[in-house]
Amino acid sequence: MTAPPDASAAPSVAQPKRSRNEKDTATALKAWVVLARAYLAIYKHVAADVARYDLTASEFGILEALFHKGPLLLGDLQKKILVTSGGVTYLVNRLVAKGLVTRESFPGDKRSRFAVLTPEGSALIKQIFPGHAKRIAKVMGELSPKEQKRLTAMLRRLGKGASDA
Repeated sequence: MTAPPDASAAPSVAQPKRSRNEKDTATALKAWVVLARAYLAIYKHVAADVARYDLTASEFGILEALFHKGPLLLGDLQKKILVTSGGVTYLVNRLVAKGLVTRESFPGDKRSRFAVLTPEGSALIKQIFPGHAKRIAKVMGELSPKEQKRLTAMLRRLGKGASDA
């Protein structure tokens, strides 16, 4: 008498075998969806937090960049907050209208302009930033600091790879 066939070794009738490439593609797509959903969930916290001060997340990004880096050329600011050149112009215009930022000429080049925090802008970001940073830390607290460092390294590598592709 022979032993019954091992059911776990039999191929599933309902699932056609997928090639390694198809499995890799499915895994990559799943990772992208999970990454996008995680970003959106965290972004909702960021947007809600800064909206209390009549700012968009991008406007806050400009104030935060200027607070930590000092005056920046609009092109450099654009790279820091990841918007188009037209987008950074629009956002800086809004912050100028709110009295939070000014534009200053670049010495020797009248076409280049710096974005600079006004005293009001500086006071506002100094008021907002500590609580904002704590809120981000709380949201990211689902991961341990060690996991956050690993995630940062992995995302940096992912971003570099995507840029190089």
